[in-house]
Amino acid sequence: MNYIGSKYSLLDFLHETVKKVTNYEDGTPYSFADLFAGTGVVGAYYRGLGCKVLSNDLQYYSFVVNKHLIENTDSVRTDLLDHLNSLPGIDGFIYNNYCAGSGSGRNYFTDSNGRKCDAIRTELEKLLKANEIDKDTYFYYLASLINSIDKYANTASVYGAFLKNIKKSAAKDFILEPLPIVNGPKGKAYNKDINELVNEIEGDVLYLDPPYNERQYCANYHVLETIAKYDNPTVKGVTGLRNYSDQKSAFCSAKTVCDVFEDLIKKAKFKYIFLSYNNEGLMSLDQIKDIMSKYGEYSFYTKTYRRFKADKDENRNISANETIEYLHCLVKKDS
Repeated sequence: MNYIGSKYSLLDFLHETVKKVTNYEDGTPYSFADLFAGTGVVGAYYRGLGCKVLSNDLQYYSFVVNKHLIENTDSVRTDLLDHLNSLPGIDGFIYNNYCAGSGSGRNYFTDSNGRKCDAIRTELEKLLKANEIDKDTYFYYLASLINSIDKYANTASVYGAFLKNIKKSAAKDFILEPLPIVNGPKGKAYNKDINELVNEIEGDVLYLDPPYNERQYCANYHVLETIAKYDNPTVKGVTGLRNYSDQKSAFCSAKTVCDVFEDLIKKAKFKYIFLSYNNEGLMSLDQIKDIMSKYGEYSFYTKTYRRFKADKDENRNISANETIEYLHCLVKKDS
Protein backbone atom coordinates (compact mmCIF):
# COMPACT_ATOMS: atom_id res chain seq x y z
CA MET A 1 0.00 0.00 0.00
CA ASN A 2 1.04 3.57 -0.73
CA TYR A 3 0.95 4.74 2.87
CA ILE A 4 1.86 7.96 4.67
CA GLY A 5 4.90 7.35 6.83
CA SER A 6 5.61 3.87 5.49
CA LYS A 7 8.98 2.59 6.65
CA TYR A 8 9.44 0.15 3.78
CA SER A 9 12.36 2.14 2.34
CA LEU A 10 13.91 2.57 5.79
CA LEU A 11 13.88 -1.06 6.96
CA ASP A 12 17.63 -1.52 6.51
CA PHE A 13 18.33 1.69 8.44
CA LEU A 14 16.04 0.57 11.26
CA HIS A 15 17.45 -2.96 11.36
CA GLU A 16 21.09 -1.90 11.43
CA THR A 17 20.41 0.68 14.15
CA VAL A 18 18.52 -1.79 16.33
CA LYS A 19 21.40 -4.26 16.03
CA LYS A 20 23.94 -1.56 16.90
CA VAL A 21 22.09 -0.37 20.00
CA THR A 22 20.92 -3.73 21.36
CA ASN A 23 23.78 -5.98 20.20
CA TYR A 24 21.10 -8.45 19.12
CA GLU A 25 22.38 -10.32 16.07
CA ASP A 26 20.17 -11.90 13.41
CA GLY A 27 18.81 -15.14 14.77
CA THR A 28 18.69 -13.92 18.37
CA PRO A 29 15.22 -14.70 19.73
CA TYR A 30 13.71 -11.54 21.19
CA SER A 31 10.34 -9.84 21.32
CA PHE A 32 9.61 -6.84 19.12
CA ALA A 33 6.62 -4.54 19.60
CA ASP A 34 5.41 -2.42 16.67
CA LEU A 35 2.67 -0.35 18.27
CA PHE A 36 1.88 2.18 15.51
CA ALA A 37 1.86 -0.64 12.98
CA GLY A 38 0.19 0.89 9.91
CA THR A 39 0.52 -1.52 7.00
CA GLY A 40 2.64 -3.90 9.05
CA VAL A 41 5.83 -3.77 7.00
CA VAL A 42 8.05 -3.40 10.07
CA GLY A 43 6.34 -6.08 12.14
CA ALA A 44 6.27 -8.54 9.24
CA TYR A 45 9.96 -7.90 8.62
CA TYR A 46 10.88 -8.66 12.22
CA ARG A 47 8.63 -11.72 12.33
CA GLY A 48 10.54 -12.97 9.31
CA LEU A 49 13.78 -12.45 11.25
CA GLY A 50 12.51 -14.78 13.97
CA CYS A 51 11.16 -12.28 16.50
CA LYS A 52 7.91 -12.71 18.37
CA VAL A 53 6.05 -9.59 17.30
CA LEU A 54 3.39 -7.62 19.15
CA SER A 55 1.50 -5.36 16.77
CA ASN A 56 -1.01 -2.58 17.40
CA ASP A 57 -2.86 0.18 15.61
CA LEU A 58 -5.89 2.28 16.50
CA GLN A 59 -7.23 1.96 12.94
CA TYR A 60 -9.24 -1.21 12.35
CA TYR A 61 -8.11 -1.69 8.74
CA SER A 62 -4.53 -1.71 10.02
CA PHE A 63 -5.44 -4.23 12.72
CA VAL A 64 -6.95 -6.51 10.07
CA VAL A 65 -3.80 -6.42 7.94
CA ASN A 66 -1.55 -7.00 10.95
CA LYS A 67 -3.82 -9.72 12.32
CA HIS A 68 -2.90 -11.66 9.21
CA LEU A 69 0.76 -10.69 8.89
CA ILE A 70 1.64 -11.23 12.56
CA GLU A 71 -0.66 -14.09 13.64
CA ASN A 72 -1.47 -16.24 10.62
CA THR A 73 0.40 -19.40 9.68
CA ASP A 74 0.28 -21.63 6.63
CA SER A 75 -2.75 -23.38 8.12
CA VAL A 76 -5.07 -20.77 6.54
CA ARG A 77 -7.08 -21.80 3.51
CA THR A 78 -5.61 -20.40 0.32
CA ASP A 79 -8.00 -22.13 -2.10
CA LEU A 80 -10.75 -19.50 -2.15
CA LEU A 81 -9.04 -16.96 -4.38
CA ASP A 82 -10.61 -18.12 -7.65
CA HIS A 83 -14.04 -18.30 -6.03
CA LEU A 84 -13.82 -14.78 -4.68
CA ASN A 85 -12.45 -13.32 -7.91
CA SER A 86 -15.23 -14.95 -9.93
CA LEU A 87 -18.07 -13.43 -7.90
CA PRO A 88 -20.40 -11.11 -9.85
CA GLY A 89 -20.48 -7.56 -8.52
CA ILE A 90 -23.30 -6.36 -6.28
CA ASP A 91 -24.69 -2.95 -5.33
CA GLY A 92 -23.39 -2.79 -1.76
CA PHE A 93 -22.20 -0.06 0.58
CA ILE A 94 -19.01 0.78 -1.30
CA TYR A 95 -20.75 1.07 -4.67
CA ASN A 96 -23.67 3.04 -3.22
CA ASN A 97 -21.49 5.56 -1.41
CA TYR A 98 -18.13 5.76 -3.21
CA CYS A 99 -18.82 5.14 -6.89
CA ALA A 100 -20.16 7.74 -9.33
CA GLY A 101 -22.66 5.41 -11.01
CA SER A 102 -24.69 5.12 -7.82
CA GLY A 103 -25.42 8.84 -7.85
CA SER A 104 -23.37 9.41 -4.71
CA GLY A 105 -21.30 12.09 -6.44
CA ARG A 106 -18.14 10.33 -5.25
CA ASN A 107 -15.57 8.79 -7.53
CA TYR A 108 -13.25 6.68 -5.37
CA PHE A 109 -13.59 3.53 -7.50
CA THR A 110 -15.02 2.62 -10.87
CA ASP A 111 -18.53 1.22 -10.64
CA SER A 112 -17.42 -2.30 -11.52
CA ASN A 113 -14.57 -2.29 -9.00
CA GLY A 114 -16.78 -0.93 -6.24
CA ARG A 115 -19.36 -3.63 -6.93
CA LYS A 116 -16.66 -6.31 -6.96
CA CYS A 117 -15.31 -5.08 -3.64
CA ASP A 118 -18.82 -5.28 -2.18
CA ALA A 119 -19.29 -8.82 -3.50
CA ILE A 120 -16.07 -10.12 -1.99
CA ARG A 121 -16.60 -8.31 1.32
CA THR A 122 -20.15 -9.62 1.63
CA GLU A 123 -19.09 -13.17 0.76
CA LEU A 124 -16.36 -13.19 3.42
CA GLU A 125 -18.89 -12.19 6.08
CA LYS A 126 -21.31 -14.84 4.84
CA LEU A 127 -18.68 -17.61 4.88
CA LEU A 128 -17.57 -16.68 8.40
CA LYS A 129 -21.09 -16.58 9.84
CA ALA A 130 -21.87 -19.95 8.21
CA ASN A 131 -18.70 -21.42 9.78
CA GLU A 132 -17.41 -22.32 6.34
CA ILE A 133 -14.17 -20.49 7.10
CA ASP A 134 -12.44 -19.82 10.42
CA LYS A 135 -11.34 -16.40 11.64
CA ASP A 136 -7.73 -16.91 10.53
CA THR A 137 -8.86 -17.49 6.96
CA TYR A 138 -11.34 -14.62 7.20
CA PHE A 139 -8.61 -12.17 8.21
CA TYR A 140 -6.29 -13.53 5.52
CA TYR A 141 -8.72 -12.68 2.73
CA LEU A 142 -10.01 -9.48 4.32
CA ALA A 143 -6.45 -8.19 4.74
CA SER A 144 -5.76 -9.13 1.14
CA LEU A 145 -8.90 -7.27 0.03
CA ILE A 146 -7.85 -4.09 1.87
CA ASN A 147 -4.34 -4.26 0.45
CA SER A 148 -5.54 -5.07 -3.08
CA ILE A 149 -8.39 -2.58 -3.47
CA ASP A 150 -6.11 0.30 -2.48
CA LYS A 151 -4.21 -0.19 -5.75
CA TYR A 152 -7.41 0.62 -7.68
CA ALA A 153 -8.40 3.72 -5.71
CA ASN A 154 -9.04 6.81 -7.82
CA THR A 155 -7.11 9.13 -5.51
CA ALA A 156 -3.87 11.07 -5.54
CA SER A 157 -2.62 8.90 -2.68
CA VAL A 158 -4.95 9.11 0.32
CA TYR A 159 -8.73 9.10 0.71
CA GLY A 160 -9.02 12.72 1.77
CA ALA A 161 -10.22 13.43 -1.79
CA PHE A 162 -11.01 11.59 -5.02
CA LEU A 163 -10.06 12.52 -8.58
CA LYS A 164 -12.62 13.93 -10.98
CA ASN A 165 -11.57 11.65 -13.83
CA ILE A 166 -10.67 7.98 -13.51
CA LYS A 167 -6.89 7.54 -13.63
CA LYS A 168 -5.22 4.71 -15.49
CA SER A 169 -4.50 2.43 -12.54
CA ALA A 170 -8.03 2.85 -11.15
CA ALA A 171 -9.59 1.94 -14.52
CA LYS A 172 -8.17 -1.60 -14.48
CA ASP A 173 -10.46 -4.46 -13.51
CA PHE A 174 -10.05 -5.32 -9.85
CA ILE A 175 -8.30 -8.56 -8.99
CA LEU A 176 -7.97 -9.81 -5.43
CA GLU A 177 -4.33 -10.66 -4.77
CA PRO A 178 -3.24 -12.57 -1.66
CA LEU A 179 -0.91 -11.07 0.90
CA PRO A 180 2.08 -13.27 1.77
CA ILE A 181 2.01 -15.56 4.77
CA VAL A 182 5.00 -14.59 6.89
CA ASN A 183 7.17 -17.43 8.12
CA GLY A 184 8.12 -16.81 11.74
CA PRO A 185 6.93 -17.09 15.35
CA LYS A 186 3.24 -16.40 15.84
CA GLY A 187 2.74 -13.00 17.44
CA LYS A 188 -0.25 -11.00 18.63
CA ALA A 189 -2.12 -8.10 17.02
CA TYR A 190 -4.07 -5.48 18.98
CA ASN A 191 -6.54 -2.73 18.09
CA LYS A 192 -6.21 -0.41 21.08
CA ASP A 193 -5.09 3.03 22.19
CA ILE A 194 -1.34 2.63 22.61
CA ASN A 195 -1.19 4.44 25.95
CA GLU A 196 -3.67 1.93 27.35
CA LEU A 197 -2.11 -1.12 25.72
CA VAL A 198 1.38 -0.33 27.03
CA ASN A 199 0.13 -1.10 30.55
CA GLU A 200 -0.67 -4.68 29.50
CA ILE A 201 2.46 -5.74 27.63
CA GLU A 202 6.21 -5.96 28.06
CA GLY A 203 9.20 -7.16 26.08
CA ASP A 204 12.65 -6.49 24.69
CA VAL A 205 12.37 -3.96 21.84
CA LEU A 206 9.63 -1.35 21.46
CA TYR A 207 9.40 0.43 18.11
CA LEU A 208 7.30 3.59 17.87
CA ASP A 209 6.30 5.26 14.60
CA PRO A 210 3.59 7.75 15.61
CA PRO A 211 1.99 10.36 13.36
CA TYR A 212 4.32 13.32 12.83
CA ASN A 213 1.76 16.01 12.05
CA GLU A 214 -1.88 16.99 12.43
CA ARG A 215 -3.21 14.81 9.60
CA GLN A 216 -5.34 12.12 11.19
CA TYR A 217 -4.98 8.66 9.65
CA CYS A 218 -8.63 7.94 10.34
CA ALA A 219 -9.62 10.71 7.92
CA ASN A 220 -6.97 9.92 5.32
CA TYR A 221 -7.96 6.25 5.07
CA HIS A 222 -11.64 6.33 6.01
CA VAL A 223 -12.75 4.31 2.98
CA LEU A 224 -10.43 1.44 3.92
CA GLU A 225 -11.79 1.62 7.47
CA THR A 226 -15.31 1.20 6.14
CA ILE A 227 -14.31 -1.72 3.91
CA ALA A 228 -12.64 -3.37 6.89
CA LYS A 229 -15.56 -2.89 9.29
CA TYR A 230 -18.34 -2.98 6.68
CA ASP A 231 -20.62 -1.55 9.32
CA ASN A 232 -22.85 0.65 7.14
CA PRO A 233 -21.84 3.90 8.82
CA THR A 234 -23.51 7.24 8.27
CA VAL A 235 -21.19 9.13 5.92
CA LYS A 236 -21.14 12.87 5.35
CA GLY A 237 -19.78 15.55 3.07
CA VAL A 238 -18.19 15.56 -0.34
CA THR A 239 -15.74 12.82 0.59
CA GLY A 240 -18.19 10.60 2.48
CA LEU A 241 -16.39 10.69 5.81
CA ARG A 242 -17.50 8.32 8.56
CA ASN A 243 -17.56 9.49 12.18
CA TYR A 244 -14.02 9.05 13.48
CA SER A 245 -14.21 10.99 16.74
CA ASP A 246 -13.21 7.91 18.76
CA GLN A 247 -10.14 7.30 16.59
CA LYS A 248 -8.42 10.66 16.74
CA SER A 249 -4.83 10.39 17.89
CA ALA A 250 -3.44 12.68 20.59
CA PHE A 251 -0.11 12.36 18.74
CA CYS A 252 -1.62 14.55 16.00
CA SER A 253 -2.06 17.60 18.22
CA ALA A 254 0.70 20.00 19.21
CA LYS A 255 -1.17 20.61 22.48
CA THR A 256 -1.15 16.99 23.61
CA VAL A 257 1.68 15.17 21.81
CA CYS A 258 4.47 15.81 24.33
CA ASP A 259 2.36 14.76 27.31
CA VAL A 260 1.05 11.61 25.68
CA PHE A 261 4.51 10.71 24.39
CA GLU A 262 6.12 11.06 27.83
CA ASP A 263 3.31 9.04 29.38
CA LEU A 264 4.04 6.27 26.87
CA ILE A 265 7.80 6.26 27.46
CA LYS A 266 7.36 6.35 31.22
CA LYS A 267 4.99 3.36 31.31
CA ALA A 268 6.71 1.21 28.65
CA LYS A 269 8.15 -2.01 30.13
CA PHE A 270 10.76 -2.57 27.42
CA LYS A 271 14.54 -2.51 27.66
CA TYR A 272 15.08 -0.79 24.32
CA ILE A 273 12.82 1.87 22.80
CA PHE A 274 13.19 3.24 19.27
CA LEU A 275 11.22 6.22 17.94
CA SER A 276 10.98 7.12 14.26
CA TYR A 277 10.34 10.82 13.78
CA ASN A 278 11.37 13.33 11.15
CA ASN A 279 12.75 16.84 11.43
CA GLU A 280 9.40 18.44 10.56
CA GLY A 281 7.24 16.78 13.22
CA LEU A 282 5.05 18.34 15.91
CA MET A 283 7.62 17.51 18.58
CA SER A 284 10.97 19.23 18.26
CA LEU A 285 14.16 17.21 18.41
CA ASP A 286 15.03 18.87 21.71
CA GLN A 287 11.65 17.98 23.18
CA ILE A 288 12.10 14.34 22.23
CA LYS A 289 15.62 14.27 23.63
CA ASP A 290 14.54 15.91 26.90
CA ILE A 291 11.70 13.45 27.42
CA MET A 292 13.57 10.27 26.52
CA SER A 293 16.71 11.23 28.44
CA LYS A 294 14.73 11.23 31.69
CA TYR A 295 14.27 7.48 31.46
CA GLY A 296 17.66 6.13 30.46
CA GLU A 297 20.55 6.37 28.02
CA TYR A 298 19.54 8.36 24.93
CA SER A 299 21.07 8.54 21.45
CA PHE A 300 19.87 9.11 17.90
CA TYR A 301 20.73 8.21 14.30
CA THR A 302 19.65 9.93 11.08
CA LYS A 303 18.94 9.14 7.45
CA THR A 304 17.88 11.46 4.62
CA TYR A 305 15.10 10.20 2.37
CA ARG A 306 12.55 11.39 -0.18
CA ARG A 307 9.30 12.68 1.27
CA PHE A 308 5.94 10.99 0.69
CA LYS A 309 4.87 11.66 -2.87
CA ALA A 310 1.37 12.85 -1.96
CA ASP A 311 2.93 16.16 -0.96
CA LYS A 312 3.37 16.95 -4.65
CA ASP A 313 0.09 15.36 -5.69
CA GLU A 314 -1.90 17.51 -3.28
CA ASN A 315 -0.11 20.67 -4.43
CA ARG A 316 1.19 21.55 -0.99
CA ASN A 317 3.74 24.32 -0.74
CA ILE A 318 6.79 22.19 0.07
CA SER A 319 10.25 23.72 -0.03
CA ALA A 320 12.31 20.52 -0.04
CA ASN A 321 12.08 17.15 -1.78
CA GLU A 322 13.86 15.39 1.05
CA THR A 323 13.42 15.14 4.79
CA ILE A 324 15.59 13.80 7.60
CA GLU A 325 14.36 10.73 9.45
CA TYR A 326 15.55 10.51 13.04
CA LEU A 327 15.67 7.21 14.88
CA HIS A 328 15.73 8.12 18.55
CA CYS A 329 17.04 5.37 20.83
CA LEU A 330 16.59 4.76 24.52
CA VAL A 331 18.14 2.09 26.71
CA LYS A 332 15.66 2.31 29.54
CA LYS A 333 16.57 2.25 33.21
CA ASP A 334 15.23 -0.57 35.38
CA SER A 335 13.71 -2.49 32.46
